[in-house]
Amino acid sequence: MSSFVLDKEAFVRRVKRLYTEWRAPSIGHDDALRNLDCIMSIVGVEEDVMYSKSMALQLWLLGYELTDTISVFCSDAVYFLTSKKKIEFLKQTQNITEEGFPEINLLVRDRTDKDQGNFEKLIKALQNSKKGKRLGVFAKDAYPGEFSEAWKKSLTASKFEHVDVSTIIAYLMCPKDESEINNIRKASLVSMDIFNKYLKDEIMDIIDSDRKVKHNKLSDGCEAAIGEKKYTSGLDPRLLDMAYPPIIQSGGAYSLKFSAVADKNPLHFGVIVCSLGARYKSYCSNISRTFLVNPTEAMQENYTFLVSVQEEILKLLVPGTKLCDVYEKTLDFVKKEKPSMVDNLPKSFGFAMGLEFRENSIVIGPKCQALLKKNMVFNLHVGISNLTNPEATDKEGKNYALFIGDTVLVGEQSPASVMTPSKKKIKNVGIFIKDDSDEEDVDDKKTAKEDQGTEILGRSKRNAVLESKLRNEINTEEKRKEHQRELAQQLNERAKDRLARQGNSKEVEKVRKNTVSYKSISQMPREPEVKELKLYVDKKYETVIMPVFGIQVPFHISTIKNISQSVEGEYTYLRINFFHPGATMGRNEGGLYPQPEATFVKEVTYRSSNVKEHGEVGAPSANLNNAFRLIKEVQKRFKTREAEEREKEDLVKQDTLILSQNKGNPKLKDLYIRPNIVTKRMTGSLEAHSNGFRYISVRGDKVDILYNNIKSAFFQPCDGEMIILLHFHLKYAIMFGKKKHVDVQFYTEVGEITTDLGKHQHMHDRDDLAAEQAERELRHKLKTAFKSFCEKVETMTKSVVEFDTPFRELGFPGAPFRSTVTLQPTSGSLVNLTEWPPFVITLDDVELVHFERVEVQISNFDMIFVFKEYNKKVAMVNAIPMNMLDHVKEWLNSCDIRYSEGFH
Repeated sequence: MSSFVLDKEAFVRRVKRLYTEWRAPSIGHDDALRNLDCIMSIVGVEEDVMYSKSMALQLWLLGYELTDTISVFCSDAVYFLTSKKKIEFLKQTQNITEEGFPEINLLVRDRTDKDQGNFEKLIKALQNSKKGKRLGVFAKDAYPGEFSEAWKKSLTASKFEHVDVSTIIAYLMCPKDESEINNIRKASLVSMDIFNKYLKDEIMDIIDSDRKVKHNKLSDGCEAAIGEKKYTSGLDPRLLDMAYPPIIQSGGAYSLKFSAVADKNPLHFGVIVCSLGARYKSYCSNISRTFLVNPTEAMQENYTFLVSVQEEILKLLVPGTKLCDVYEKTLDFVKKEKPSMVDNLPKSFGFAMGLEFRENSIVIGPKCQALLKKNMVFNLHVGISNLTNPEATDKEGKNYALFIGDTVLVGEQSPASVMTPSKKKIKNVGIFIKDDSDEEDVDDKKTAKEDQGTEILGRSKRNAVLESKLRNEINTEEKRKEHQRELAQQLNERAKDRLARQGNSKEVEKVRKNTVSYKSISQMPREPEVKELKLYVDKKYETVIMPVFGIQVPFHISTIKNISQSVEGEYTYLRINFFHPGATMGRNEGGLYPQPEATFVKEVTYRSSNVKEHGEVGAPSANLNNAFRLIKEVQKRFKTREAEEREKEDLVKQDTLILSQNKGNPKLKDLYIRPNIVTKRMTGSLEAHSNGFRYISVRGDKVDILYNNIKSAFFQPCDGEMIILLHFHLKYAIMFGKKKHVDVQFYTEVGEITTDLGKHQHMHDRDDLAAEQAERELRHKLKTAFKSFCEKVETMTKSVVEFDTPFRELGFPGAPFRSTVTLQPTSGSLVNLTEWPPFVITLDDVELVHFERVEVQISNFDMIFVFKEYNKKVAMVNAIPMNMLDHVKEWLNSCDIRYSEGFH
């Protein structure tokens, strides 16, 4: 357990919430904490127990499930009794000095006396807490086992008055903080993925092929899908499981309860009710939908009404409202809109959800007096049961029920937000099958009209097309084209809005500053060379003083383009070329001239003798030689300074890094940084602090990256790579190594980049096998360390920083720069991080992707990214193999990005 890290901030915050309510009760509908002397919970080892209040409280406070652990909450102290390994983890809860925070005491289990000594210490602590009589317990929790039974006997002998605190503790845990909401969002995303990408497609495929598949087989398939990467949104499958066995019902037998079980009856092609829920890090989610195969007008009307009832409840879920009032107002809405349906409604419209799937004491029902609070999460579900379909042609279709449910979050303003926003209107869940005779009679206009409404699946009798595809589509290409037409329309609408808002604003042109050597003649140097009409270089003012027609004229170093020196016979020539309008300019040279119509000097050449006359100290050409050397020196210094100023001019001032003195800060050692701080590559350590990261090299160089400046963070494991890395793509450039950078990477090597082929004589040498084994172990060790670092940072920053991992299986080759690399999509970007320079495209910034050179006879094509900021230069990826075109199109289409293609 020593490798597990406690979220100390969350622990402190939640313990204080519990003790604040205990010491000064404020919850009106439940007074269980009033006059309570102490609280106790125990978590045993029963594997069949999926949910319990004791386990939920433990997970809420500590973030982990600790079996065979007793937790005791006294008036001014908290006691934990558990095994030695778990105590090592719990030591992180000690030494908290905040005012009003209870003292943490840890007791290690003693198997020599079967913990009787420890039990006596706990009993004594309970008796010394306030009056020592009324003990808060979770009455319905029951864990078998020797340890649990022994503790129960000790409690019974002590004759405490037991008070059930299940309801009040559940209400305390109900409002979620940011990290909890983030976990539920991820669980909801997985629920939607399994529902949309697996269950919905599977049901449509069964209808399409007219197969007989049992309900329980579909349910088992959903449970198996949670272990597959394509359905889990890149989350760690070890942290995922199902909140309850998925429920599939059809054929007239419906139970709109989550305790229902998928039976062994085959799927009936009528009304199909489906419910499933995933949970991530023990936080639950749920989604419920009803598919309607060939529904009548009355069935469609009933379903549409049910959706409107759910929308009405969402408007009522406002902080400060009693849950019983939400129920009563919903009933009033139904009585007003469709009174005949009142008797068909369920007894409640949902319940609170979190670490436990169902909180029985916090339900949207007629008797619940609990008040809604911000950030509560509910499983909001509405259903209509015991309905009849007189037009049904078989017995199973006579009776039917309708059911929809979502995971919803109570906010500050109504309506509450839906965390599982999978489409549920009749056009999205209605499946229409028609006969061949009907198909022949339908003309094109009618088909086009019906395409805008409900879905029509047009093959003979029971032959259906997958609902996930667009209506009347033939293949994937048609689906993409239809989606692209929609995206094109949205793009045009946005362009119209942008042009309508656009004024006559003009970009401010950068004017090159007018450099002045001397503001007055008094600043001119009085050196002998000046008086003798020789060339003189003034280093202080970065000016060259040249004799022109017998007058010393100053020229600032910025006006000089280049100089050259040559010796011909007895003479030395010095040629000086100047910048002037019409001359060829380098990228960072010259620029706009304040007075372009003025007369400019293009070049000047000076000649001087190499012959030393009698009595002279040196030859006259010494002045030209010295001037040539000094001009080069001053020019180099000036250009270096100008380059540094250009680098700094667009920099945005960053906040100051706040260093955390906590020794448990997430930290990685022996990392290289790219780009290098200095020419030589050096290792260093990366540590997460309160508001940012700090990298310190072995030489002492520091690079700070603030959390609020990180646009995208990536973690690329070493699977199939020779390095493992963390990459930060920044919003604003930072300066180090005298250059500004928007991409900073920290990495370490996991194997030999180069291999000596002559090192071993045989392919199965023991040394070679041992080296391979050592490399595998190193890879696993590094992967675990990096992953742990990422998770700690995400927890510490409350998901302000979230690390994205590239999907290697979705990658494709391309050349964003000079060489061909593997480009890998992530959930929000397209990246290549292994090669340097890196290639990072944030998909949210992309407006359009254009494919160039798309011709059958050419083996590859180019991809151009056009950004929403039109003043930003387009990005290009060259030489993508032509056989990857459909793959790239499918990926872009799934990301809702419009693409176009051309031949040139």
